[in-house]
Amino acid sequence: MSLLNLPLSSDLDRIGEQMHALARAQRSLQALLEAVLGISSELELPAVLRRIVRTAMDMVGARYGALGVLDESGEFLSEFIPLGLSSVELRNLSGVELPRGRGLLGHLIHHPEPLRVSDIGRHPESAGFPSGHPPMRTLLGVAISVRGRVYGNLYLSGRRDGKPFDEHDEGVIRALAGTAGVAIENARLYQQVRGSSEQFQRLLLPRLLDLGPFQACTIYRPANAPGHLGGDWYDAFKLEDGSCVAVIGDVIGHDLEAAASMSQIRNMLRALSFDGRTPPSTELSRLDRIMLATGGNAVTTACVARIEPVYEGWIMRWSNAGHPPPLVLLPDGQVLYLEAEPGIPLGVDADMPRPDHTYALPPGSTVVMYTDGLVERHDEPLDRGLESLAATAGRHAGDGVDDLCAALADHHPGDGHDDLAVLVLRVPGPGCPGGVCSS
Repeated sequence: MSLLNLPLSSDLDRIGEQMHALARAQRSLQALLEAVLGISSELELPAVLRRIVRTAMDMVGARYGALGVLDESGEFLSEFIPLGLSSVELRNLSGVELPRGRGLLGHLIHHPEPLRVSDIGRHPESAGFPSGHPPMRTLLGVAISVRGRVYGNLYLSGRRDGKPFDEHDEGVIRALAGTAGVAIENARLYQQVRGSSEQFQRLLLPRLLDLGPFQACTIYRPANAPGHLGGDWYDAFKLEDGSCVAVIGDVIGHDLEAAASMSQIRNMLRALSFDGRTPPSTELSRLDRIMLATGGNAVTTACVARIEPVYEGWIMRWSNAGHPPPLVLLPDGQVLYLEAEPGIPLGVDADMPRPDHTYALPPGSTVVMYTDGLVERHDEPLDRGLESLAATAGRHAGDGVDDLCAALADHHPGDGHDDLAVLVLRVPGPGCPGGVCSS
């Protein structure tokens, strides 16, 4: 190779910077997954809130952290949870009133966009610190939302390396805040419905966000046994490229531990699926290894599908971990199961390879994902339940997704001994080729 063809030092520097940024991003992803695991493992609200602050501090190397909880009016702080203060700093602040939400804290309350400040004292809205407060120069603030409402704000100060918080730190904490909102909501709901197992189970399940131009409907129904808790769950969300991810799963067990594991696994799988760049099989394999590494022993079946726009219509890519096969309703009235190698459940053998599958979905197709409680009877072969479900789906294939979903749940062949979950997802029709709808 000629010396003239060697990269210039500036090119090498740029490549080095890119490799450093990639390594930092990979470390942050691993830290985020561990954060999801840790935060989701807590159900008591005070423990959840402290865990969120501690995790955020660790992820960006901050010396100080705090979480301010808003009151019912959303105007003031009703609770303030600081971490990182030494015993001496705590003594110096004894008798000082908790922050009420003025200055930069108030700015975040009234303008809940991420805020990075390199010099707190020079910011025009800074209100200063009370006597005895440790000196703080930098600030990173991010709002935490629960069901679309700002629950509070996460504050971080003083990176241990002395540098100001950067764009990468902001992105990591924003991602953590999304998980924190789910964990806070789960903990609040756990407190509210501790005495009602069915209600607790329902409220752990997600409320689907706007998936347009996709249409979606979900149903969860508990088993007939009183006090029965299950591990069934569903999830669906859109990606930036117009794809839609749909997930159905079932943690084996019928107790509080199964329900808690379900919430934890669902959160981890959503974090793994959100970038949309890895195949579903890889996401399931990563989840399996994380569960094994963290001591999780919950055997879980799951199916992850990503429906991607192509010029002619849609491509469904999916991978199955021991779960019943997806059911597809085609626009011409044909009903078929996507029979393919199912793979083994999660929590059995993390080293076993997992296959991916693809299927071309014509515009207007409907995908039905479900748990085994919908089709399973202890006195009949599973095939008979699958045949009955397909027949019901065929009779209601022309219905809207809400009516179709209700029909499948109301007329299911299962015996009611297990809880059930159904996720119905209809891809856009011919007016939306590649996911772009015509007016």
